[in-house]
Amino acid sequence: MSNPCSGCRDGKAFDLPFTMAFQPIVDIKTGAIFAHEALVRGPSGEGAGSVLSRVSADNRYAFDQQCRVKAIELAAKLYNPEDQVKLSINFMPNAVYEPRACIRLTLATAMKVGFPLDRIIFEFTENERLDTKHVLNILRTYRDMGFKTAIDDFGAGHAGLGLLTHFQPDIVKLDMDMVRGIDTDPVRRTIVKHTLRMLEELAIVPLCEGVETTDELQVLRDLGVSLVQGYVLAKPRLEGFAEITPVSPLLVAA
Repeated sequence: MSNPCSGCRDGKAFDLPFTMAFQPIVDIKTGAIFAHEALVRGPSGEGAGSVLSRVSADNRYAFDQQCRVKAIELAAKLYNPEDQVKLSINFMPNAVYEPRACIRLTLATAMKVGFPLDRIIFEFTENERLDTKHVLNILRTYRDMGFKTAIDDFGAGHAGLGLLTHFQPDIVKLDMDMVRGIDTDPVRRTIVKHTLRMLEELAIVPLCEGVETTDELQVLRDLGVSLVQGYVLAKPRLEGFAEITPVSPLLVAA
């Protein structure tokens, strides 16, 4: 029987150097950091686009694997082993040929550096047209292995509600376009309010990303949102964990 991931090695290597920046995901009801998301950057902090523009169908698998390794190796050096803060890693579904085979390097890296597997969240963006059956196989496999799963950029891509009818991830990240200006836009408030209610009924944790102002933050808190990510709280820090920016004490529960 052939290796189920034999096709993974048929592509080209990804030779462009890159590193990771980390941005915290914050529970605004407690003020605690829930997780750090690993975000690809150029070796000197260049934006993600400078790296992602070099990813092709030929080297996508190698890039996806290297991103996982880099994120775990860097995070292992930064984490306090006594806390329960998680690490969120983006993955490319189209780079995963067979989930259990393609996860082997991730598992080996975590074991080598002593990074707890139960702290890893795998998130994927829905802005790339995907084979739903393939995505569901990946998500279900990762869940069976004990990983948390998340959909990124929800509301901006191709999968959306159709995917939720088949699989309910642990976390759904509402796209920043749904959040931007929510304090002055009643349409956005209505859409987000009802999306939050739907996610609650499905037992999915909502996470609002791209939050840039304290007014947006206050509205989200009033709507019952706990997990938030955005510049108003912290910008990504290259190869380090960012400190949370002090905001109004009204935004954090006593």
